[in-house]
Amino acid sequence: MPTTNDSEPQDETLRPGRTAPARRRVLLKLSGEVFGGGSVGVDTTVVREIAEQIAATVGRVETSIVVGGGNFFRGAELSQAGMDRSRADYMGMLGTVMNCLALQDFLEQCDVDTRVQSAIKMEQVAETYIPRRAIRHMEKDRVVIFGAGAGLPYFSTDTVAAQRALEVHATEVLMAKNGVDGVYTADPRKDPQAERLASLTYDEALSRDIRVMDQTAFALCRDNSVTMRVFGMEGAGNVTRAVLGEEIGTLVTP
Repeated sequence: MPTTNDSEPQDETLRPGRTAPARRRVLLKLSGEVFGGGSVGVDTTVVREIAEQIAATVGRVETSIVVGGGNFFRGAELSQAGMDRSRADYMGMLGTVMNCLALQDFLEQCDVDTRVQSAIKMEQVAETYIPRRAIRHMEKDRVVIFGAGAGLPYFSTDTVAAQRALEVHATEVLMAKNGVDGVYTADPRKDPQAERLASLTYDEALSRDIRVMDQTAFALCRDNSVTMRVFGMEGAGNVTRAVLGEEIGTLVTP
């Protein structure tokens, strides 16, 4: 049965002087569409495969994950339909927690110790988000899954991914994308001449209005010197390869 609460003393997670991790530490961003397999709800086959790929990296890389909730609710879209934007965004946050619990379950079926941390208090299913506790979990080879976005409306999970990466001192943000294997000069689904870029800078991405991540997230990573790798979910073992640091997709640098 998944364990959601940690009984360790609080002060063990608050030791001073934590800066760069001793080994590779990454923040993996998974969209809600990944969990749904293109449909509403959770595609258990897809989530199990993702969990198995993450499990293959445990012990070698410290991993935390931010998940979206677009397979259940999108606050902006609900708002366009006439719903109050703040309420719609909170519904989206709850959707992310459902995805967190699904991923946690499949990871623990792979014998991976996990913790879900939520930006909205819900003690029966998740810990409250505490950055230093998350760091301590990762140091103990636990996978930490962040849910409920920022706990505030009007913030995308892309922005939350960048913010969480900064707080837990991740060495790289990994953006998993559906239907594309990196950053292109144009939309490859519309322009057959589009070329995939091996690397680019955040300033180039912002000036070209590249939409693989929202511009607030780009700016956070740029201003705080965090690298990002954009890669495609399609392809056997791509999540494992990205987490382990293989040069797939597109590297975005300050």
